[in-house]
Amino acid sequence: DAMDGDILLFFDKMPGALPLYEELERRIKTELGEVRIKVQKTQISFYNRRMFACVSFAKLRNAETRPKEYIVVTFGLGRREISPRIDAASEPYPNRWTHHVLASEMSEIDDELMGWIGEAAAFSAGKR
Repeated sequence: DAMDGDILLFFDKMPGALPLYEELERRIKTELGEVRIKVQKTQISFYNRRMFACVSFAKLRNAETRPKEYIVVTFGLGRREISPRIDAASEPYPNRWTHHVLASEMSEIDDELMGWIGEAAAFSAGKR
């Protein structure tokens, strides 16, 4: 469908990262049910009532330490998660923390990451 074409185009510059995205999308759909996906210029966003996660190629690390093929998974929580896997966290609004995780291996699309994304989806759906 058209969306698949948009996703392929999004990964045109980094085709090796497409399987990471596909696995993430598959798990989000399987574990979180009805989600809307919007392919934008710089990110692919996942929505329930509002956006709860997105995928981008944000340059979180300098070129020397950044893998050649990767995705950055961004999600919002009502608290700050401390983990060596989280490359960056910021608090754009009080009690709303945006976290960025870089994934370059299939094994990194794991239960821990999905747990955070599930929490982000619940947090997003529950916010007034």
